[in-house]
Amino acid sequence: MWVIANWKMNGNRALCEQLAEALRSRQDDLQSVRIAVCPPAVLLPQWQQVAGYDDIVLGAQDVNEHGSGAHTGEHSLQLLNETGVSLVLIGHSERRSYYGDSPRVAAKLATVLKQSAPAMTAVLCVGESAAERSAETTFVVIEAQLTEALSELPLATVEQWASRLIIAYEPVWAIGTGVTASPEQAQEVHQFIRSWLTAKLQATGTKIPLLYGGSVNAENASALFAEADIDGGLIGGASLDPQAFVDICSAATRSE
Repeated sequence: MWVIANWKMNGNRALCEQLAEALRSRQDDLQSVRIAVCPPAVLLPQWQQVAGYDDIVLGAQDVNEHGSGAHTGEHSLQLLNETGVSLVLIGHSERRSYYGDSPRVAAKLATVLKQSAPAMTAVLCVGESAAERSAETTFVVIEAQLTEALSELPLATVEQWASRLIIAYEPVWAIGTGVTASPEQAQEVHQFIRSWLTAKLQATGTKIPLLYGGSVNAENASALFAEADIDGGLIGGASLDPQAFVDICSAATRSE
């Protein structure tokens, strides 16, 4: 099970300390869960300072597909590695909708997964809008996003790069709205993704972790994580509350 915190454009130095302390206090209970925290880029060094020796993965919210150059405000894989990052989110719906990232997702994913040094884990985010779900095109949208995202990755080396790939299903209509997909709705899409990966990547596709994101909280986490094809969560707003995030991580241990 994975539980990943995505702070988005929130948080501060004090929250880094508070969350690190909350997770450290439950360290023995949470050993079976892989925990990652993705703070804003300016807080990456602070998280390393307060939690660098804990068994918590440091993640970034985005990466540029270029190694260096005139890309003001962006961060390359190598720059992220300098701060201790070993996991990066790619294709979050907010990046796609607000910053036009959809055409860049494949290049970003290939940049991360083709390079073995630094060895980064990529969390590919996919999900449909409310209009697309109403039109009953959820599976069409998800398949198109997966196909495009993996288009620059060679199948000949799938076992090498797939071991560092996680896919997060985040229905856009559930992100930050307080409306969560029911466990049955989430499982239906996760099962579709699993079937697609298995058809595309054969046995390797059965090993890629699938996470659910979209208004996950301490109250609904257990039911979501109990579904057969849900391997954890990508947590937004609830990750800004240290106790709520720890409770979600605890729910993941009960689903192992």
